[in-house]
Amino acid sequence: MALKAISNQKTQNKMANSYYDPADLRKFGKITEWSEDLGNKFFDYYGKVFEEGALSAREKSLIALAVAHVVKCPYCIDAYTKDGLQRGITKEEMMEAVHAGAAIESGATLVHGVQMMNKYNKLSM
Repeated sequence: MALKAISNQKTQNKMANSYYDPADLRKFGKITEWSEDLGNKFFDYYGKVFEEGALSAREKSLIALAVAHVVKCPYCIDAYTKDGLQRGITKEEMMEAVHAGAAIESGATLVHGVQMMNKYNKLSM
């Protein structure tokens, strides 16, 4: 009975409105409607960045997935999880990339602690 209640709650949670609507990802291309020139330039740049180069498209997909988590973009997380699966990236590789991003993000937060320490020391003299 408890499992059924949990299942029902999960279904209700999925059906609840969310600030981030996964369907909006499919509307991304429409940003050109309000600024065609800049939108097109962005998409040209974006496409060029993800072409094969010194890094493979697969490697770039993993980087994008890690960055998506660091900037906390649910649309990007969905897109690059799907892209990664299509490129044969394993769940272990994805999670390792997420941890690499998280480590850099937390390190960047902590290193700013030095700024706080410097300011504290200056003000408390």
